[in-house]
Order: sequence, then structure tokens, then C-alpha cells
Amino acid sequence: MVLALAGSAAAQPAERLPEPHDEAIRAAVLAEMSRLGIPGLSVAMAEAGSLRFEAGFGFADVENGVPARPETVYRLASVSKPITAVAVLHLAEQRALDLDAPVWRYCPEFPEKPWPVTARQLLCHQGGVRGYRPDEPTETRRFESFAEALALFRDDPLVHEPGTAVRYSTYGYSLLGCAAASAARTSFLALLGEAVFGPAGMAATGSDDMREITPHRAQGYLRDAQGRLRNSALADMSYKVPGGGLRGTAADVARFGSALLSGRLLSQATLHQMLTRQTTRDGRLTGYGLGLTLGEHEGRPEAWHTGGQERVSNALYLSLDRSVPGGGRSVAILTNLEHVQPEMLALARRLGRGDAAPRPPSHPPARSLE
Repeated sequence: MVLALAGSAAAQPAERLPEPHDEAIRAAVLAEMSRLGIPGLSVAMAEAGSLRFEAGFGFADVENGVPARPETVYRLASVSKPITAVAVLHLAEQRALDLDAPVWRYCPEFPEKPWPVTARQLLCHQGGVRGYRPDEPTETRRFESFAEALALFRDDPLVHEPGTAVRYSTYGYSLLGCAAASAARTSFLALLGEAVFGPAGMAATGSDDMREITPHRAQGYLRDAQGRLRNSALADMSYKVPGGGLRGTAADVARFGSALLSGRLLSQATLHQMLTRQTTRDGRLTGYGLGLTLGEHEGRPEAWHTGGQERVSNALYLSLDRSVPGGGRSVAILTNLEHVQPEMLALARRLGRGDAAPRPPSHPPARSLE
């Protein structure tokens, strides 16, 4: 069964892109899926608070021949992090959480360390909380609370003094989630619903609970050393919901990005903080803002976050073009193949910049869905 993708389905967005642009996006996506052998992919683009494009391509479930559609639900993986960051910054705006206070003020489940660890440092990966260890297995058990999840790393020493270095840490975002829920005096998911999902119109986004019956949930795949398609390993994401345990649709993720840029989630002053590259204590400029990676491409500012884990490779890309109404364009690409998130970011950048012409072939022909 080869990649038969031309009949992809798409719901009608509020304001469709001009037909040539629409067709160029579809051609670019199909070409990249064929090049990489991606089983299923959903993509959405939004600007000025309006969804301009959404479509699904290929198969959400290869074994049962279920097409990927705009409403297909994927794990968000680390694209969960900027969503959590917005909730934390929302609390800071309300003065319910001090970004520069020791985080254990809000999350006593995390013991005091030799140096203070702040929410601001955790947002930009300078908190010193460790990342995954090479010998750390993927979790398959269910975690019912932040106290259980933090037990995985709470007693480990910090890997560096906070503020002196950058070390990417999903566990640091688990700590942020604990602090945010405590500061808001509610559950973490209730906070996300109030601060992010509701204002952004993200009706299909929530916790990736594998026990739930979730309509339109995509299956997940990887390719082995011979390039054969295989089912992804079992993994339960309840141990890292704030940093990698949400699920949703490409349209919801694109709506999130557009709502952020158009000022519907944070004030302009807070958004400016989020989109400002942070520095270490000795003044070294880093590539992180508060919850997003920041940079420039061909002289134009951009922000993004990728996500990769069992079952998925994802990208959220924000073109920070002030000439676009609403502050820029938001592109979300969610796929059900592991280990292709860098390629998905590159594709999202091309779509967000309006450079959707398909690339010339540079890899072997498309692999079959075995």
C-alpha cells in the first residue's frame, strides 16, 4: 500500500487561502510526506485569529485504513511546553505567581535546593533541573498527581546553578505545572482551560490519557533500521503532562499560535517578554524566550517549538511578521511518524513564509506503508 494521498480531506476554514496558495501547500506537504515516508499528517495555518487552511493527508491508522483528517487528534509532545508557558505567564499577569520567587513557594512537593530555582528560569531552561537520563526507561505506568510525577527527579541534585547555563528539561516543565496549579488553586487542566484553551478556541485539546475513548485519535509509527513501518512503543505521558503530555489537533495548535500573536492570551508587555531571547547571568544570549525557541530566518524574526516522542513528530511555527494583521502567521504540523520533527519544522517554516513550492527530490523514492 503506497502513499495514496491526493484525496486528503479538509474542513472549510473561515477564510480560505487563494487557490494557488492552497494548492502549493498541498503539493509541498505531499512531496515531503512521500520523501520521508510519513503515514499520516495534519496541517493548519492561522493568522489574525482566523483559521486560513487545514487539511489531513495519508492515514491516521494504517492497519485499519483510517484517513488522516483535519480533526485527527495527535499527541502534542513538547508542543505542550509553550501552552504551559502561557498559563504560567497568565498567572504572573494576575500577580498570582511571581516569576522570580523560588518555585518551592508554590510547589512544596519539590524540596529546596542549594540555590533558588524560579519559574522564569524554568521557562527558559535555565533552572538546572535535569533532563532524561540515558538509562531512564519510557514510562508505561499511570501517574495520578504531580507529587508522583515529581518523585522521578525531585531528590536529584541540580545539574548546574540556576541562571548560569541552559539545559533543556521537560521535568522542569513538570515543576512549572505543579507551581502553576498551586498558584491558581485549581487543577492544572482547569487552569489551561481557563487561561488558554477557552480563549484560543482549542476545543479538541486536553490531556493525552490513553485510557480515554478519544474520537479521531491517530495511531503512531516509527521506521526500523530497514525502513519498515512499525507500531510505536507503548508509553504513558501522565508523568509529564505540562511538558509533553497534551493531545490535540493541528487546527487547535495553529489557533493557539494565532491567539498568542494577536494578543488574546497575554498582554503585549508579557508577550514581548515571552518573545525576547533570554540571557544567562553572565550576559550570554540564549536561543530561548519564555516557552519558545527564538531566532531569525533570512533576516526575519520567528519563533517555534517542535515535539517528538512515541507516536508523533510535530512542529509549531510562528512567523513574527508585523505586516501581517494580528502579528504574524501560525503554522502547525502534526504527524504520526517518529523522528522527523526537524523536517516538519523546516516544512512549517516554508509554509509560514509563503515558500511552499515542493523541493526537488533529494532522497530515495517514497517508501511503502508496510
